[in-house]
Amino acid sequence: MIKVFVFLGVGVILPVLLSSAVGIVSLALGDTASSLVVGVLGISFAAAALGGAVTVTVLLGNRARRARLRDDLTANVSHELRTPLSTIRMYAQTLLAGTLEDDPERSRESLEIIVRESQWLEAMIDRLLTWRSTEKDRSAIGQELDTVQAAVEEAAERFTRMVQPEDTHFASQLQTKALVLHEPKMLITAVLNLLINAYKYSPAPRHILLRVEDEENKVSISVHDKGPGVPRGLRKKIFEPFFQAEKDGQRHKGGMGLGLAIVKHLAKSHKGSVTVEDEPGGGSNFILRLPSQKTESRDS
Repeated sequence: MIKVFVFLGVGVILPVLLSSAVGIVSLALGDTASSLVVGVLGISFAAAALGGAVTVTVLLGNRARRARLRDDLTANVSHELRTPLSTIRMYAQTLLAGTLEDDPERSRESLEIIVRESQWLEAMIDRLLTWRSTEKDRSAIGQELDTVQAAVEEAAERFTRMVQPEDTHFASQLQTKALVLHEPKMLITAVLNLLINAYKYSPAPRHILLRVEDEENKVSISVHDKGPGVPRGLRKKIFEPFFQAEKDGQRHKGGMGLGLAIVKHLAKSHKGSVTVEDEPGGGSNFILRLPSQKTESRDS
């Protein structure tokens, strides 16, 4: 939008002002400046026409880009939702048919899969609703001054219900006592998005570590993984909406490209930051830092 105003100012408004100034000068000088007036007016009108054309092109290009992003988001969301829904339907139909009545172990496994896929669906819906609120520039509301312990534990618990223990080695180290002004639900969504991102881009068996530490005037929430890492040239781009990094040399399919953008929005709305670093021995370390206060401040 800023570019549009620049084009309007330079390509349209400025030539009009210049033409007006030339007209005033011509009135003052009379016929002696007629050739100069004609030349300047010609240049001004040409510049105005060119500026208008460029402005229209930019506006149409932005509209086309937004339409393309909406189409991509719709396609990605449809793909994301279809996969767990198909799995849930298949296992539910199997249980309903009664073919596993004499096999309680497989029946339990089927129910566990249904619950796990339902958790993925819930996470996707939360992500979409959170992004909808960020698009409307709503800052985090209902913030409370407390430790982030409960919110991070809730995110970790939800994550463990979403993954299979046999292919994911997940551990958490939560050591925090500092107070943070935060909105718990938004923080749960942000931490869960970091965990989901680590899961998607890590090869099996996955090794994911969630760590919370108190730093000077900050609380650090980090997610370590043993995936392929993030190239330096993409470390800012991955936090842009709809961007999807490559996995195994190919663009990762099925994602919405919103998870890390939501984390960045939360960090900004809480006056914090989010970064990604190389993990020693391979992998990535995503770090969400939020400003904190000393625990004594609760009683003041």
